[in-house]
Formats: sequence, C-alpha cells, structure tokens
Amino acid sequence: MALLERCARCRVIGLDVDPDALSLARERLSVYERSGRIKILRESYTNITSILRSEGIEKVDGLLADLGVSSMHLDNPSRGFSFKEEGPLDMRMNPSADKTAYEVVNFYEEEKIAKIISEYGQERFAKRIAREIVKSRPIRTTKDLVEAVSRAIPPAEKRKRKRHFATKTFQAIRIEVNNELGNIKVLLEQAVDVMKVGGRIAVISFHSLEDRIVKNHFRNSEKLKVITKKPVTPTERERRTNPRSRSAKLRVAERI
Repeated sequence: MALLERCARCRVIGLDVDPDALSLARERLSVYERSGRIKILRESYTNITSILRSEGIEKVDGLLADLGVSSMHLDNPSRGFSFKEEGPLDMRMNPSADKTAYEVVNFYEEEKIAKIISEYGQERFAKRIAREIVKSRPIRTTKDLVEAVSRAIPPAEKRKRKRHFATKTFQAIRIEVNNELGNIKVLLEQAVDVMKVGGRIAVISFHSLEDRIVKNHFRNSEKLKVITKKPVTPTERERRTNPRSRSAKLRVAERI
C-alpha cells in the first residue's frame, strides 16, 4: 500500500499462493485494484517470468519479496503451523499443494527426517527427535508432534532455551513442506532477467538460511550491485510494537 500511495504512476502485480492472504490483500487494496493500479493473482513467485509475460510486461522497475510464514498462518490453528495450539499437521502455505506435514512426519524415513531437522532447523538434537517421531507414529496433530519433540530433548536443554523447544523442528518441517529454500533460489535466478537496468530487488527474510541464500546470490551475481552492505533490521521501537519482526532482514540489490 505504501508503494501505491507514494508512486501515483506505479502499477503493481501482487502474488501469493494462499487464498486467505489474497482475500485480505484484496480487501485492503480494493480501491487500487478497481482502478487497475494493482493486480492480485493466486500464483507462486517461482513463476514470475511467465506471469509477467502473460500480463504483457517485459521488464519491471522493482521486485519486493516478503519470504516465509506470516502471522496469519501462525495465528490460525487449523493451518497447523503453530506449536502453541492443537491443529492438523498441515503447514501448507498453498492449501491446494499435495505435500503436508502429516506426510513428512509419518512417512519419511528416520534418516531423512533427521537431516531435514538438522539442516533446516539447525537443531542439535535432530537425530533424537527423528527417532522419537518414528517411534511415536502415527502422529496426527501439532500437539502430538510437540509431545514427541519434548520426549526427545533433555529437560535441562528445554529449560535453558529462550524459544520454545519445538520451534526449530516446526520450522524445519514447514520449510520442507513448502520447498521454501528451493523456491527462493528459483525466484532469484529469474529476478535478474525480468528487471530493467537500474531496477532494484528487495528481499525480506526471516531466518538465517533464507538470508544466506539471498546474500550469496546478490554478491555472486555479475548482473547485480549490492545496495545494502549489511542487512536492514528492525529498530528497537519496531521490535517492541511488532515482536515477530525481530528476525527480519532486508537486503537490496540493483540490476546493472
């Protein structure tokens, strides 16, 4: 909305795979949508090249990607993203997608689960958690999964952690379900080709694995100039008013 308010001549294409997010966006941006200044589509940003082509757009002046899970996902127990309330083992950002957290938890081999939790969650007790998950099958709800993780992590370790002991495991499974890291790479590879020279790409990430992919792509691309030598992070005031912003990192690069 801020972009549309500040740039009277801008045209925006908004993409999301979540129908709930699209409904909210259409409600908030209805005035701009009716005027034709924004078009909101239920599409993945991994298809950005073909989407722009179908809209008759050859190149864009800017691209903003807000990665990862949203508060809307976390606050709705029926979506299965949160370990705080019981819900189905879902975790799909796109409700039409085939793979769910239930499939990952109940049908993946123990070794594969351990690798996912270790790499995507950076969890030091990944092997123990994977072993307990397999032993506890069938795991039907988020509460069942939390209990399995709880049995795997030593009590002393749980007490000293600042965040909930299941945070890393839930993050890892969510990333696997939605292929989040792979999708970021696809987006970044296409972004350079759809941007005008002088155009800028801005990416907001929320955990270190995402940020590392963005940082390395910006630094290694011969067609991009890094604008943010260090990522822009929330101010103390913003973190107080919006605690979930605390891990956000914004990086910007310019097409050359």
